[in-house]
Amino acid sequence: MTCSGVVLGKPLSSTCFGTPAKGALVDAVQLPKSGENFKVYSELGWLLNRTYVHSKVAQVIRQSFVRLNMELPDIKFMLAETGWPNGGDFKPHKTHQNGLSVDFMVPVMNKTNQSVYLPTSWRNQFGYAFEFNDLGQSQNYQIDFESLAAHLKSLDLIAKTSGIGIKRVIFDPRLQPMLMATKEGAYLQNNIVFNTQQAWVRHDEHYHVDFAVTCMPLKDEPQT
Repeated sequence: MTCSGVVLGKPLSSTCFGTPAKGALVDAVQLPKSGENFKVYSELGWLLNRTYVHSKVAQVIRQSFVRLNMELPDIKFMLAETGWPNGGDFKPHKTHQNGLSVDFMVPVMNKTNQSVYLPTSWRNQFGYAFEFNDLGQSQNYQIDFESLAAHLKSLDLIAKTSGIGIKRVIFDPRLQPMLMATKEGAYLQNNIVFNTQQAWVRHDEHYHVDFAVTCMPLKDEPQT
């Protein structure tokens, strides 16, 4: 089984099995550690192989960051956890098992309205324990809802042109009204399915995206 993302210099085409809640992945691709307008939530998490996805998902994410860098050159985005190279159980997450689930930390502004990366370290569970109030504020940071909405729209448009799509987005329902009040809010409401009930964890510091890719039945997963 190959998990490097390339074979003789050519991009791999991944195969997913099952569902995000019970699945597997072959020929996964690791997302890049950083780019001009983004970085991963944790270099340690990246080194521990917690940022692998389906090849089609990787392509959409990369193209979206390129597009956003042209449209919003001053905005910083952050990749969070995705899944293992071979998929499967990915604690503490209940999904992320077949390469189609991606977490992004919310884009934030500091007190001087500059786009900055959300501070992530072992002290706040690498960002997953960061807390925002119902207005999307913390002591030193404000969620940048406009940039978050632009990111989701970009992902959706590129996914559709790539022959896949977005199945759903999970984001704190208490914060969704502010997301829908942005410039791209109408597009999000008409094109993307959001959770209406609170998930088992709040999803205020990150948004979870499940991409829509046709997968093989889990029973057909190759044995290694």
